[in-house]
Amino acid sequence: MALRDLYARKWSRRSKAFAVVALACGLLTFRIVDGYAGELETLRPLAGSLVPVVVATGDLSRGEAIAEGDVRLERIPDAYAPPGSVHVTDDAVGQTLVSDVAAGEAITATRISVAGGPVASLVPSGLRAFPIAATVPAGSIRPGDRVDVIATYGGPHPYTDTVATGLEVLSTTDAQDGALVATADGTTSLLLLVTSETAEQLAYASAYADLAVSIASAKGDGV
Repeated sequence: MALRDLYARKWSRRSKAFAVVALACGLLTFRIVDGYAGELETLRPLAGSLVPVVVATGDLSRGEAIAEGDVRLERIPDAYAPPGSVHVTDDAVGQTLVSDVAAGEAITATRISVAGGPVASLVPSGLRAFPIAATVPAGSIRPGDRVDVIATYGGPHPYTDTVATGLEVLSTTDAQDGALVATADGTTSLLLLVTSETAEQLAYASAYADLAVSIASAKGDGV
């Protein structure tokens, strides 16, 4: 059929209706897209310009040194960049993480260590590492476990008191392959992450009581 014959044919009523509906849908789609574009332009001054932010390419654990392949740059609106964001990958590579980071999460100054020793570089801002000696079976505790510290006071009226609960074990001073190893006298040393107030309470208990620890479930306290 020649092209001129197609133009010469009269459209049926149904064809005309379909054409009108198609044209209306096209106009509606244009209006919606144009409206979204206008909203984005309105929000642009609020969101700010795009800035590079270093994010994790996969899940990273506290204590890991960030390798080159562990991070990448993403450009996000300035208003949505977390405070303290790292903007250059070289500033993150080689740094030790002081907290876990999920895949796609931004690397910030509070997540990486600053200059310091092997313990200080693992202590999150606002916390302290406090050592205690306790009698714990060899191999029963690893870094990351949580413990309660219990003090038994002597004297004419001996009593036992729970000094602190849910303290995270930062590291153990006597360990092999990450597992705790007891010393000859049966005591072990644990480095616990605590607040300044808890550190004072543990210091007092260490001076006047025998300390012991109970190990919390890895699934959380369901009691």
